[in-house]
Amino acid sequence: MQKHDSHTTPFQEDDKAARPLADAALLASPTHLASIINSAMDAILTVDATQHIVLFNESAERMFDCPAQEALGQRLDKFIPERFRHGHHQHVQNFGDTHQTRRSMGALGTVFGQRANGEEFPIEASISQASAESNQFYTVIIRDITQRSKIEALLKEKAALLDQAQDAILVRDLHDRILFWNKSAERLYGWTAEEVIGQNVRELIYQSHLHPFEKAKQIVLANGEWVGELQQVTKNGKELIAECRWALVRDEHGKPKSILVINTDITDRKKLEAQFLRAQRMESIGTLAGGIAHDLNNLLSPILMAIQLLQRKASDDESLRLLKTLRVNAERGGELIKHVLAFARGVEGERIGLQPKHLIREIVKVLKDTLPKSIDVGFAFPEDQELWNIKGDATQIHQVIMNLCVNARDAMPEGGKIKITLDNRTFDENYARMHLEAQPGRYVVIVVEDNGIGIAAPLLDRIFEPFFTTKEQGKGTGLGLSTVLGIVKSHGGFINVYSEVGRGTTFKLYFPASEAGLAKGWLEEAPELPLGNGEVILVVDDEESIREVTKSTLQAFGYAVLTAGDGTEAVALYAQNRDTIKVVLTDMMMPFMDGPATIRALRKMDAQVKFIASSGLTDNGKSYEAADLGVKIFLNKPYTAEKLLQALAEILKPS
Repeated sequence: MQKHDSHTTPFQEDDKAARPLADAALLASPTHLASIINSAMDAILTVDATQHIVLFNESAERMFDCPAQEALGQRLDKFIPERFRHGHHQHVQNFGDTHQTRRSMGALGTVFGQRANGEEFPIEASISQASAESNQFYTVIIRDITQRSKIEALLKEKAALLDQAQDAILVRDLHDRILFWNKSAERLYGWTAEEVIGQNVRELIYQSHLHPFEKAKQIVLANGEWVGELQQVTKNGKELIAECRWALVRDEHGKPKSILVINTDITDRKKLEAQFLRAQRMESIGTLAGGIAHDLNNLLSPILMAIQLLQRKASDDESLRLLKTLRVNAERGGELIKHVLAFARGVEGERIGLQPKHLIREIVKVLKDTLPKSIDVGFAFPEDQELWNIKGDATQIHQVIMNLCVNARDAMPEGGKIKITLDNRTFDENYARMHLEAQPGRYVVIVVEDNGIGIAAPLLDRIFEPFFTTKEQGKGTGLGLSTVLGIVKSHGGFINVYSEVGRGTTFKLYFPASEAGLAKGWLEEAPELPLGNGEVILVVDDEESIREVTKSTLQAFGYAVLTAGDGTEAVALYAQNRDTIKVVLTDMMMPFMDGPATIRALRKMDAQVKFIASSGLTDNGKSYEAADLGVKIFLNKPYTAEKLLQALAEILKPS
């Protein structure tokens, strides 16, 4: 005997089995089918084989602004803009021929519908076909995407505006994946949007600077915004400092969903700020030094006078010897104070017209008589032109040259070579942009170079600070180079320093030429500079300011320019553009891959490639090494636009 559940009779089980069939029958009734169709949010239209409407639901009524009784029996053309009707008929015919039963929403792409009043609007549609009693019917489901199209158009417009922005703008999700990357971000960091979308921004541009990034992220998640500075890295490995403005973006429910980032490259601004702060520090130290020197002078004056009185009264040898020691050291202290005061007061002195050639010749004679015989002192100047005069204080300029030569002697304990050269130089706006203190105009340059131990790069920024010295205690005051700088600046000039450890140091002193001492020919208009004709020049230099100024100069004179920060980047760029690059202008001293290595690598790729080499050190062997590699033109830094353009015109001349 069959057992039944105590709560269910056999009749109830039969009812449960029959209920789905009853529900299906109910739903299949015309009334309920019409109710379901009319409840749909999308418009539903059915047409027969002749494309006359046989079904028009309530959403269609609202969408096309037309009652069903007016639409039924009408051709579907009534709701299609005239320019799309032929294409629509062709599409329906083709669809019928394929014997497919349906095509999904969006398969037709974006098309347009037409309301009863003639207004057009964008729609998205899907189509299906079925046969009933030998009749063919097509059902179209239509969605009005007017609002969505407006939003998409607005987003495209905003994206286009963001691409025009000068700042790098990106959007990242809460997991730091990049969602948006504008054109300025491409220019700043070197990656295209296609390369970075979906990438993790931490691994891309922060790398070893993650701790400040994580702290900033915590703040923006807590407060909704953050503003600050972060160190970042570009595609080619260059370090930069960015001023960042972050804002938390929330969804319609108020939940955080992404972070909008606006980054401004302030690397150059920070460098200028550092120079300005250094100048302020120097001024403050100078004021302090002046005050201390004044007080020390007041203390030493009576001491020296008292020593002189005691020397007259003392009679025994021991007392006289001690008094002499006191006097020598007190006088030495007085000389030191003179140096301090010279630095602090801006070393003003009498300015007269001077011919540097005669002044340097006298200094060289003194140097040869006083420096160790193991040090060779040379002097050179152009014999084929008249050197310009300068307006200055002969004693102070004498002090400058002697100071530099004594430092050179100390850098060559085993002996070496000091070379002093003179030349006329004219600087244009382009060169002035390379050096903060330079002004366009005519200068006399005095170059003092040695082949000593050189100066390490981290120390170059500090060598002109007063009291800074690398010499042993008791062997240097740290006032020599600060006094040199003070004297040159007081003459309206400036200094460039180039050094390489183990290779030597070059000081280039620029003094404004005196107009009274200029030959007539030099006062005439400068000759017209040669122009390029769209030739592509690859500029390779690890100094960004030099790369950018050289690039803008060459572009202004008709050349196209590619730039690389070191030899490895240059090789990659040349491999991509070897058919278009006409000349490679390369610095000889660079990290990672220096000039000679770059020249050799490019020669292997193309034996015919033309080179112009440049360096700030003229006596470090690089020019000879470049010549050995077949480089015929060598430019000494800093070079002017005139010299660069003439060099290019020369190398590009048809052979």
